[in-house]
Amino acid sequence: MDIKPAGSSAGTHSDTPVFVQGSTMRHVLVMTATGGAGLIAIFIVDLVSLLYISWLNDPSMTAGVGIATVVMFFSVSINVGLMIPIGALVSRAMGARLYDDARRLATSGSIIMTAIGLGVSLIALPFLPLILGAMGASGRTYQIAHSFLWIALPTNALMAGGMAFSTILRAAGDAKRSMYATLSVAVVTVLLDPVLIFALDLKSDGAAITINIARVAYLYVGYLYVTRAHKLLAKPSLKSILRDARPFFAIAVPAILTNLAAPAANAFFTGIMAQFGDEAIAASAIIDRVVPVSFAGVFALAGAIGPVLGQNWGARRYDRMKQTLKDSLTFMILYILGVWLLLFLLQTPIVIAFNAPPLTAELVRFFCQLSGPIWLFVSLVFVANASFNNLGYPLLSTFFNWGRATLGMIPFAYYGAQIGGPKGALLGIGAGSIVFGIAAIITAFWTIRRLERQAVPIP
Repeated sequence: MDIKPAGSSAGTHSDTPVFVQGSTMRHVLVMTATGGAGLIAIFIVDLVSLLYISWLNDPSMTAGVGIATVVMFFSVSINVGLMIPIGALVSRAMGARLYDDARRLATSGSIIMTAIGLGVSLIALPFLPLILGAMGASGRTYQIAHSFLWIALPTNALMAGGMAFSTILRAAGDAKRSMYATLSVAVVTVLLDPVLIFALDLKSDGAAITINIARVAYLYVGYLYVTRAHKLLAKPSLKSILRDARPFFAIAVPAILTNLAAPAANAFFTGIMAQFGDEAIAASAIIDRVVPVSFAGVFALAGAIGPVLGQNWGARRYDRMKQTLKDSLTFMILYILGVWLLLFLLQTPIVIAFNAPPLTAELVRFFCQLSGPIWLFVSLVFVANASFNNLGYPLLSTFFNWGRATLGMIPFAYYGAQIGGPKGALLGIGAGSIVFGIAAIITAFWTIRRLERQAVPIP
């Protein structure tokens, strides 16, 4: 019997949700590939935007956009944390064949997420001078970052809404349309960035304006797919929103705290690199763009296995949950080894493309040579966190992410910088991730065994 994606219409659904049958490895690969394609498109666009800025031959501008991106990473990380309860609750409801509940949860979650996205912008904007100063921005670098953020931050609510709709599509098993929604951001940015940055001579402000227009497209395309292809939004009501807020925030609060660890660590690392001048900050900015493009498969994997685990938990298929985690690790290891080889071979073209000055080029090369071991253990934390967030253990995700970002990074990066300069700081990031990565993945398997033994009721 042909199985349609779960949630393909308002009133009719397949007897068996899409992730509860078939090869778990296939589900992991399909969800990761489609999610990765969308992420790579967005990350490449970010990479190309910084590439355009670097062609202006102004290290202060490159550094300013890099610092602004680190600040924006905080708002995006909060959005990602808010995606997690939407994906977990909707996929779990669909796995248990509670489709009316899935529609209600999708609607409530989208409204809550968009409202918080707006609140984050309103809170952050007045504190930009304090935030940028703490990160070491000064002079022209500060001015560029400040202007960029005042243009791009106010539309964070649109980004939050688009991310919510994309998550609903993935929870329903419709990875393809979720990818298309994400690709809309890339299409708009590719078309408009050269026009605004160069043709209209808006430079870094042009890149920020493009971000806003791309977010409008993302929200619109995601809304069309969720409503027309799946009819997974119900008529909103205050009663439903208040009812769903409790389970939503039970997952969202620890998930947000978990996701804030990465931008906090990035901000700390940027502060360390700022000690060595604009060229070191520019290197950090380039690395921050190269990493997401190169390791997009890992980021996509962390998002991909959530709906698979959620639906199988709803169906009480613990055997498939364990196998999903094993398949994820197999894919992750092979992927990272391949990317490491590619970065090692492309280190020279990368620094040439960015017109990198001497210190910037040296640091980017150094990262390319050591990226594999660093990201192998960081990725273990990513995969484990995806399991924790979708299986009712979000506080474990918070613990491991903050543990890696604080005890596993700050002392190693700080003393590494004191001993070996910016290269020592880069080495410190990798060294501190080893223990937390191994412990996190072992704990992830333990949580599944515990759920199976106790047959924990679905919240």
